[in-house]
Amino acid sequence: MNFARAHIMVCGGTGCTSSKSPEIAAEFRKQLEAAGLADEVKVVQTGCFGLCALGPIVVVYPEGSFYSMVTINDVKEIVDEHLVKGRPVERLLYHEGADHHGTVHSSLNDTDFYRKQKRIALRNCGRINPENIDEYIAFDGYKALEKVLKTMQPQEVIDVVKASGLRGRGGAGFPTGNKWQFAANEKNDVKYVCCNADEGDPGAFMDRSVLEGDPHSVIEAMAIAGYAAGAHEGYVYVRAEYPIAVHRLNIAIEQAREYGMLGKNIFGTGFDFDIIVRLGAGAFVCGEETALMTSIEGHRGEPRPRPPFPAVKGLFGQPTLENNVETFANITWIINNGPEAFAAMGTERSKGTKVFALGGKITNTGLVEIPMGTTLREVVEEIGGGVPNGKKFKAAQTGGPSGGCLPASLIDTPLDYESMAAVGSIVGSGGLIVMDEDNCMVDIAKFFLEFTVDESCGKCAPCRIGTRRMLEILNKITSGNGTLEDIDRLEELCEHVKANSLCGLGQTAPNPVLSTLKHFRDEYVAHVVDKKCPAGVCKDLLNYSIDPEKCKGCTACARACPVGAITGTVKEPHTIDTSKCIKCGTCISKCRFGAITKG
Repeated sequence: MNFARAHIMVCGGTGCTSSKSPEIAAEFRKQLEAAGLADEVKVVQTGCFGLCALGPIVVVYPEGSFYSMVTINDVKEIVDEHLVKGRPVERLLYHEGADHHGTVHSSLNDTDFYRKQKRIALRNCGRINPENIDEYIAFDGYKALEKVLKTMQPQEVIDVVKASGLRGRGGAGFPTGNKWQFAANEKNDVKYVCCNADEGDPGAFMDRSVLEGDPHSVIEAMAIAGYAAGAHEGYVYVRAEYPIAVHRLNIAIEQAREYGMLGKNIFGTGFDFDIIVRLGAGAFVCGEETALMTSIEGHRGEPRPRPPFPAVKGLFGQPTLENNVETFANITWIINNGPEAFAAMGTERSKGTKVFALGGKITNTGLVEIPMGTTLREVVEEIGGGVPNGKKFKAAQTGGPSGGCLPASLIDTPLDYESMAAVGSIVGSGGLIVMDEDNCMVDIAKFFLEFTVDESCGKCAPCRIGTRRMLEILNKITSGNGTLEDIDRLEELCEHVKANSLCGLGQTAPNPVLSTLKHFRDEYVAHVVDKKCPAGVCKDLLNYSIDPEKCKGCTACARACPVGAITGTVKEPHTIDTSKCIKCGTCISKCRFGAITKG
């Protein structure tokens, strides 16, 4: 067998794929062939490294040299300099800092972005070829399944999961071991295991990245869950908008069957288990477990009243164990390393790590996996690299449409279930969107509510009608027609929708509104009383004007205005006809003298 002296790991996640990483990998193979290194250096299309803001990412081992924002035109230089002459290409190495011109780092683990992370669910993403089961096996793949089937009783497996303190990573944070116990306790010849990969939060891509970079970890964990609960068939419900994840998941399932890790008599123990993939059409409500199961059965995705809970009567009316992708991705690590190792991370009641999709007004957009209890400040300022362009941190939206907004005054809040609940937000599935001083919090609440209104399945009136009435009030406020009574009415309506909706979608839909009312009520009042948007976002409350003292009459704004709203002669102050102005902001971006303001 020939062993490669070097490996070129090319990110094959969705983000880097959209930036031509497959073409970059192909170009590496071409250039290595030309340099006579095709037999010595292996090119691996791998999963997401996490630092999505700087993709496409290429890492060269054994040195671990971390190249960012690589283009096809850079490939030949990397091969000629690094692989042939042994000299890393410094201009392409990751530069830390808000402008990415700071300290040069030759290795991933040296960076602020990775230093505080602990990758468990993401442990193999960026390390292996997700389409090659042999590489997964080389990193202890299917070792946990063999251990469980050959040396442990089902109850022992459940006890290990309980001892780890793992809680469901899909949003609710329910103890995973307890859920497994409930399903195991049901006496039934037919049971199912469901994996929820219907990740629908705006800006969230944690589960997608696990399926793209390490699908076998989910397959192995589902088989372990099947053994523990007494199930012999599993379903992965994944949204069709994840074509790369679906493709790699199907490849992994076929490979697992070929190797005898799925199917009949696994490891010669007499245990049978197989997995079926079902594609979702993108309905956010199908992230709720009962709606998901209804959709798998071929019906319209609508939630069911509980009880009975899925562990008693779930998929096809049979006892069903359901967890999301990230929850399953922790299972084999816990089996292999012991529940004590997992429980040693995190806080007293929130054990282990959590993956967050870090986005918005942040330097280092991407995926981060941190021990529970890491503070929001550490994530934003250290791992995330801070808010760019010299702007001030204003708030962070956690938990997606189901979560709340944490203001700057709460930036030292630990990111764990209890601490987040105490300040009126949730960890949720892991979306974390950073906002700066240019964001209007009323507009943010409206954005998330528009999403939940669109995604409501319509089954129950509180959600179907209540969220729409809430949105109407928000539209009234942001258009300058709101009253103080509208704010009180909005708050009251939020509480009714929260208390009376059938499922988690409606029960949590008011959270972005309630949290912004709690922490940013002054912005609501400004919209209503002063008819002003303090952040200058809500167009109906804006007026653009030109300061005659600053205007040089350069005509740049007039030439750029798409509707001809700006007039004036050369070298004389210009004016804006507010009746024509569409408030697009083009004039401000073109003015070099700061003469145009909005307010």
